[in-house]
Amino acid sequence: MLAAIMAAEESGGGLAYPPIENLVEWPTWFGGELGDSLYGFNKIALISVLATLVTALLFFLAGRGRKMIPKGMQNFGEICVDFIDKQVVQQAIGHGGEKYIPFLISIFFFVFFGNITEVLPGFWMPANARMANPAFLGLLTLVFFVAVGLKHQGPKYFINVGFPPGVPKPLYILVTPIEYLSTFIVRPFSLAVRLFANMLAGHILLVTFGVLCIALFSASLLGAVLLLSFPMLVALTAFEVMVSFLQAYVFAILAAVYIGGALHPEH
Repeated sequence: MLAAIMAAEESGGGLAYPPIENLVEWPTWFGGELGDSLYGFNKIALISVLATLVTALLFFLAGRGRKMIPKGMQNFGEICVDFIDKQVVQQAIGHGGEKYIPFLISIFFFVFFGNITEVLPGFWMPANARMANPAFLGLLTLVFFVAVGLKHQGPKYFINVGFPPGVPKPLYILVTPIEYLSTFIVRPFSLAVRLFANMLAGHILLVTFGVLCIALFSASLLGAVLLLSFPMLVALTAFEVMVSFLQAYVFAILAAVYIGGALHPEH
């Protein structure tokens, strides 16, 4: 978008702003002839593939040639595992949650790497600002915690979800539908929408201030305002780095809470 604006100005036509759809729509590189929405491979797909590969490579290198005294990538990998264990698993699942660290750490880093491309030169777009990735992760989390519930509680899991203990029996008429709706619909939906909405809002803010800086830089009479808008752009970029981390953490810890509820129904 920024390149299009600058190119339009250099051609003598003044500032020309591309349509708003260009904020989130990216041209298909290949596979478009089979259907852009289903088979086309574009920048979002590339970021998703890279987030998967970087996450896998990170822990492959960390686990290769393990030594008693860690250093380098092994040390970094152990710090990451320790963070997820203490700040996510122990806080949200408790006893018996250690076996779910691989799933949660994979979720955390996939979301983080898919977010951080928002501020990386050449990308300028978080993959999670499109609904496909957050929706997939929400559904994956749903399948995972339901599988945990069935493994540890059997078919009784669905009864425990809809009929929590301590509720007067007449109230089950109201409580049971709400519990089923909350567990199997609202949870994955809220996980997906929270991640999607936060990353899209941040992306729009960065693009808005980026375009504003270019416009002010091009308008000599308003150049003084650039002294305010550019520092704001820098501050927002730093803020979005923090948001990228926090959204990954929030997604991981909520997934852990749902797993904990399926693992320990008495809580």
